[in-house]
Amino acid sequence: MLKVGVLGAGHLGKIHLRLLNQSSKYELVGFFDPSKENAEKVAAEFGYKSFKTISDLIAAVDVVDIVTPTLSHYDCAVEAVKAGKHIFLEKPISNTVEEAEHIIALAKEYHVKGQVGHVERFNPAFKAVKDKIHNPMFIETHRLAEFNPRGTDVPVVLDLMIHDIDAILSVVKSPVKNIHATGTAVISDSPDIANARIEFENGCVANVTSSRISMKNMRKARFFQKDAYISVDYLDKICEVVKMKDAPEVPGDFDLILQNAEGVKKQIYFDNPSVENNNAILDELETFADAINNNTTPIVTLEDGTEALRIAYKIIDCFGK
Repeated sequence: MLKVGVLGAGHLGKIHLRLLNQSSKYELVGFFDPSKENAEKVAAEFGYKSFKTISDLIAAVDVVDIVTPTLSHYDCAVEAVKAGKHIFLEKPISNTVEEAEHIIALAKEYHVKGQVGHVERFNPAFKAVKDKIHNPMFIETHRLAEFNPRGTDVPVVLDLMIHDIDAILSVVKSPVKNIHATGTAVISDSPDIANARIEFENGCVANVTSSRISMKNMRKARFFQKDAYISVDYLDKICEVVKMKDAPEVPGDFDLILQNAEGVKKQIYFDNPSVENNNAILDELETFADAINNNTTPIVTLEDGTEALRIAYKIIDCFGK
C-alpha cells in the first residue's frame, strides 16, 4: 500500500480523503489545510490526521494528492516532486501552461509519476464506448451547470469546458489547427458561458459548449464518425452506439433499412455496450497507484493535463478578439 496525503480539505478534498481512506491500494496518512479552523473541523469529524505544514505531510508519504485551489497547484507540486514524491493533481493541472511544463520537467528529473484529475475519462459511460470511437469527424458537447459560487474565480472554460477538451483530445489523434470561440460574463467577472469550435488537422471539428448559469445540469457528448454515431451522457452514465452496415439481401421484418439516392441500402443497428457502475474518482486514484506500483504510464498524464490547459487558454484568448 502506498502512503498518501491530501493537500486541501475543501469540498473535493474531503471526497478524496474519504475514498483514499477506504481504498485497498493506499494508506491514508493524513491531510493539510491552510485554514486552521477547517483542518480542526475535518480532523474532529472524520478522524484524519491533520499536519501542521505542507512539508510535514510531504515528508510522511509516498504520494501527494493535491486538491487545493488551482493557483497553489504549482507550488505544492514543485515541493512534492523535489522531495521525490509522486503527485496527483486535480484539474486543471496548474494556473499557466508554463507552470505545467515546469512540473513535467521536474517530474522527469526526479523520476516521479504524475496524474491529472480529468475524472470524465473514468466516467463509466465514456469508458464503455471509448474503444468504439475511431477517427470521429464531428464532435458536439454540452456541459451545462446550475449556478454555484464555487469555481467562479476562473472562466467557465477552466472550470467546466476543460473536462470536454481533455476527453476530445484523448480520442482525436491529430494536432489542433484552428480555434474560434466566444464567451460571455453574465454573473461573474469572467465568462460564464462559452462556445468553441476546435478544428483539427485531420479535418475533425469539435463544437464545445459550456455554461455555469443554466436552469438544469447537462453533461453530454456526441461523436460522429463513418458508419457510426456515439452518444455519451456523463451525468446519467448512459451511452448509445448507432451503427450502419450493408443491408442484408432479404431484410427482416424489424430491420431498419435506409436507401440513398444511388440505391445503396444500409441497415441501422444498435451496438450499446454495458455500462459498469463505478466511482470515477476512486478509479482515477487507484489506477494511479497501479501506474506507480507497475511502473506504467498513468491514464491521464501530466502532458495530457498540460495540453488540455493549452487548448483551454487558446479558447480564452479568442474572447478578447
